[in-house]
Amino acid sequence: METPQEPLAGQIAAQLRRAILRGTLPPGAQIKERDSAAAMGVSRTPMREAIRILAKDGLVLLRPSRSPVVAHLTSHEARDMVAVLQALETLSARLACAAASDAELEALTALHQRIAGSYSALDPIEAFELDMTFHIRIAEASHNPALAETHGAYLARLWRARYLCSRLQRNRARVVANHDSILRALCSRDVDAVTGAVEDHLSNLADDIAAALESEAAAIDGATDLEDDR
Repeated sequence: METPQEPLAGQIAAQLRRAILRGTLPPGAQIKERDSAAAMGVSRTPMREAIRILAKDGLVLLRPSRSPVVAHLTSHEARDMVAVLQALETLSARLACAAASDAELEALTALHQRIAGSYSALDPIEAFELDMTFHIRIAEASHNPALAETHGAYLARLWRARYLCSRLQRNRARVVANHDSILRALCSRDVDAVTGAVEDHLSNLADDIAAALESEAAAIDGATDLEDDR
C-alpha cells in the first residue's frame, strides 16, 4: 500500500538524480539531509526516503553517522556491469519477440518516432531519459518480471555513466538508426535479427563509458591541481 510520502520521495529522488547527472552534485559530494530538505522546501522524512532510493540505484553511498555522498563508479566496475546489462538487454529483446503484445509494440513505435522527431531539439537529459525509456519498455515487454527488475537495477547503477557517455558522444543519427533496427526486428518478431541489432547497438558501450569516466576523472584531477597551485 502506498503512503502519501512515497510519490513525494520519488519526485525528490528524480530532482537529485538530475542534479547528479548535470554535475551539480559531482562524485564525492555530500548530500546533507537537513540542508537539502530545506533547499527543496520539504521535510526530512521524504528527503531521507529519496536518498535511500538513490542508494538502492547505486547513485549514492550511505555512510554510518555521516552524510551520504554521490557514488563514484570506476571504469572497471562499469565494464563488469555493462557485460551483465548487455546480456540482460539481449535476453529481454529475444523474449519480447514472442511475448510483446501488439499494443506494446505500437507504443514502442510511437516512442521511437518521438525520439526520432525531437532528439536533437531536446535538453540532453530529456533526450537521454527517452533513450533509456526505450530500453526499459523492451525489458517490460519481455513479460518476465524478474528479468525486467534485474535490468532496471543494472540500468540504474549505470545511469550516470551512460549519461556522461551520451553527452560526450551524442549522435542522433546513430541512436535513431540503432533503435530503428531493434524496433523493426521486434515488430517482425525475428529473434536472430533483434539479437544482432541489440548487440550492435551496445557493442561499444563499455569502451565509451570507460572513456567518459576517465575523461571526467582527468578533468577533476586537473581542477584539483589548479586549486592546489593557488
